[in-house]
Amino acid sequence: MGIKSYKPTSPSRRHLTGSDFREVTKGSPEKSLLAPLKRTGGRGKRGNITTRHKGGGHRRRYRLVDFKRRKFDVPAKVAAVEYDPNRSARIALLHYADGEKMYILAPGKLEVGQTVMSSSGSIDPMVGNAMPLKDIPLGTILHNIELKPGKGGQLVRSAGNGAQLMAKEGKYVTIRLPSTEMRRVLGACMATVGQLGNEQHENRVLGKAGRSRWLGIRPSVRGAAMNPVDHNNGGGEGRAKGGKPPRTPWGKMARGLRTRTNKTTDKFVVTPRKRGKQSGS
Repeated sequence: MGIKSYKPTSPSRRHLTGSDFREVTKGSPEKSLLAPLKRTGGRGKRGNITTRHKGGGHRRRYRLVDFKRRKFDVPAKVAAVEYDPNRSARIALLHYADGEKMYILAPGKLEVGQTVMSSSGSIDPMVGNAMPLKDIPLGTILHNIELKPGKGGQLVRSAGNGAQLMAKEGKYVTIRLPSTEMRRVLGACMATVGQLGNEQHENRVLGKAGRSRWLGIRPSVRGAAMNPVDHNNGGGEGRAKGGKPPRTPWGKMARGLRTRTNKTTDKFVVTPRKRGKQSGS
């Protein structure tokens, strides 16, 4: 038998097997900004499994991230960019001029030593600055966007994501989310300028089952491999595929069924996200 020649993987199919820590400048977290994080292992108070596929994982401590950015008109210096095990994005440690320290989500182009600020009015739309949506120029890339004034950022908080400010009309502004959805938001809501860093996170491949266990993810079994008593797709002679549309263990359709029922905010959706085989999806 001849020896097979090695063919290098093309750049388009290359995956990131490990996390990229080029943005991280500090290893140990700020102790004053840590909180305990209790793990349930997916079990309720009786010890029964209430959430499947959870359990184990490395012990973590929660980093107190400031999603509200309500410390107005006080300049802060970026002291470090750190790794946060509880989220895909990096976090930045800020040292405010009055001595207070806070964590924020770290945009991709945020540099150590840079000065950032949040304001209730119009300020320079530099990366890392936070201000009301109504005062941000059109076309600006944003993250950590509020849905209700004062509640704190709820939209666009994952690694590599950024929304774009598209239009202003009355007391509302229109933003384009990473999902392609166009949504109206109150102009009084706060947002932070810039696209979040760690863009390569989406290319990460865990590579082995052990890494999933480190993250607290237990193995999942295909429903088709179970018995009829255990799953809607279970049973049959051999590998039965036809005649059984994919369902959850509780009987709901597993693919294509729309479950979004947030009627209070659906009225603010201008254009829903693209689905299926639509162009640009």
